[in-house]
Amino acid sequence: MRAGGVSRGRAVLSLVGAAGAATSAFSALKSARGKNDKLALVNAVAGILVAITGAALAVRGLRKDGKA
Repeated sequence: MRAGGVSRGRAVLSLVGAAGAATSAFSALKSARGKNDKLALVNAVAGILVAITGAALAVRGLRKDGKA
């Protein structure tokens, strides 16, 4: 494990988790659009933003120097 950072394996798992969250959020977005459910739509958009943030953090953890 790097000093002040996360291990490479943990960062890869975080990236996989973010990809799974994004897939789920896009599915929820499609469903919310089909049902015309505004609350579910807002929830799906928030889920997408969380997935993007998680992916960005995982990528930052995978960088060689770990500094952003």
